[in-house]
Amino acid sequence: MTAQSDTPGKRIRALAPSSAWRYNVEGMPSTSITWQDVLLMPEDGNRYEAIGGELYVTPPPQLRHQEIARNLVGALLPLIQDPGYGELLFAPVGVEFPDTREGVQPDILFISNERLDIVGDDWLRGAPDLVIEILSPSTAARDRNIKRKLYGRHGVAEYWIVDPKSETVEVWNFARGAAERRIVHDQLDVRVHGSVVGQIDLSGIFAKRA
Repeated sequence: MTAQSDTPGKRIRALAPSSAWRYNVEGMPSTSITWQDVLLMPEDGNRYEAIGGELYVTPPPQLRHQEIARNLVGALLPLIQDPGYGELLFAPVGVEFPDTREGVQPDILFISNERLDIVGDDWLRGAPDLVIEILSPSTAARDRNIKRKLYGRHGVAEYWIVDPKSETVEVWNFARGAAERRIVHDQLDVRVHGSVVGQIDLSGIFAKRA
């Protein structure tokens, strides 16, 4: 089986099974990659994810990506974590979806107090309330399609796709059972259980170093 690489036009061969891979993957083909396989990957700075039985490998993010992530975390902390609504986490952090044995490593995520039981000692087991992915040229298609569908079917309430190029945020709301999409250019509403608890000025999020 081959693994998906985030380098355009390049595919990587999946690691061959070894004795360390002896676990029960009931009802799944032996060639399917699961979150348990991801946990055996080397700590080499790459981000490994298992979606739909495929292994996806993402190289370390670029500086612009990290600047935007830092700005988002700085804006979200006083709105949702400091008031005590829940926990804000950022990469590297794993999210496993046990029902399908898939697992990913989002850029930023939020878990409300009511769902803190999904937080384990090493990674999350279940859907966060909010997931945020920051696009790069090599991950844009996956973030907009494969991951959007993954988060929608597993019960993530809201998904933000942050686009550094257009300086917009594509917001997907799955909370009411039907996917609702909107593009935000200026003031981004921050919601907890559907209620707006604050706003983020996107001009500050996308501000570049002088």
